[in-house]
Amino acid sequence: MNNNPLLKIKDYGQSIWMDHLHRHLIESGELQQMIEKYGLRGITSNPAIFEKAIANSDIYNADIEAGIKAGKSVKEIYESLIFADIRHTCDIFRPIYEESGGLDGYVSIEVSPDLARDTQGTIEEARNYYRAIDRENVMIKIPGTPEGFPAVETAIAEGINVNITLLFAVDSYIDAGWAYIRGLEARVAQGQPIDTIASVASFFLSRIDSKIDELIDERLKRIGTESLSQEARLNQIKGKVAIANAKVAYQKYKEIISHERWQALANKGVNQQRLLWASTSTKNPAYSDVMYVNELIAANTVNTLPLATLKACADHCDVAPNRIETGVAEADQLLESLKEPDININLEQVMAELLEEGIDKFVQPYRSLMQSLETKVKQLSPV
Repeated sequence: MNNNPLLKIKDYGQSIWMDHLHRHLIESGELQQMIEKYGLRGITSNPAIFEKAIANSDIYNADIEAGIKAGKSVKEIYESLIFADIRHTCDIFRPIYEESGGLDGYVSIEVSPDLARDTQGTIEEARNYYRAIDRENVMIKIPGTPEGFPAVETAIAEGINVNITLLFAVDSYIDAGWAYIRGLEARVAQGQPIDTIASVASFFLSRIDSKIDELIDERLKRIGTESLSQEARLNQIKGKVAIANAKVAYQKYKEIISHERWQALANKGVNQQRLLWASTSTKNPAYSDVMYVNELIAANTVNTLPLATLKACADHCDVAPNRIETGVAEADQLLESLKEPDININLEQVMAELLEEGIDKFVQPYRSLMQSLETKVKQLSPV
């Protein structure tokens, strides 16, 4: 157990969370075993996994039938099911929440993805979720869209823990950091405490490399073998942009926490908003399956891993402290090189496209989940 790389990562100041949650995992005791085995410090829920559990098992049937008898709508039944799972999981992670002084032990649940462009709708749903779940260690996921950031600010001001998700661009991360600060400042102005509030800024990784690599492959098809030097230069970029982007974001995090406005809040005992590495499963089999773990170990950060990546890391991660601080100048140079004529990749446009695609990738499983639940309701309803 002492040789488990995941436990060493914790010693280096990074918390490992898991992106995998369903009722069987909770009720079987497997989640508790995984907390002990892998040193899990938190967890995020995922509509796609929840949808499979509803569609392919009967574990939720009794609660669905109870919802039908109570005359609940499909959405109300959905909320009753997932809220029960989130409450139970919060209780499992409560000892970690208490032991860490509110740093870890969080369980994330996202607002309806259909609200990604609706500020007021997001605020209202965040309030409803936080109130209904009624656990100090629940964290509400709000997308990092222009419409989402004001909702983050309001939620933080009202004492709601927030996971700002779908961050791709460094500038979007900076917006997330300042939304947190403004929310805290508003809360201070109201005379409310801020030492029990927490937030993470979820910075996505593998989708960036997949998108950039796809653009490079298209470019290579066009140029053929006529320019071997350009081909070699393009190939050198593949699989490297996401980590470079994360390293630059971490430097911006350090700038934010050194700002006098942040320091004024820190003096009141507030928790830092930690960068959370998300989308950490490697999509290209030619790359290491733990590259987004090994290269991004950093103090005061979180890495949230899907189950396969979690197991892979426990088996063969090669960890070292604060590796994110290595090659920072090279990371800056790599991102700048994308603008050069022989590469000509518009990173800002790529990030904007990824955000739109990311919203869609949240919306589709959510809608599929609601369809599966609606089918189940029809099957279980009295004739």
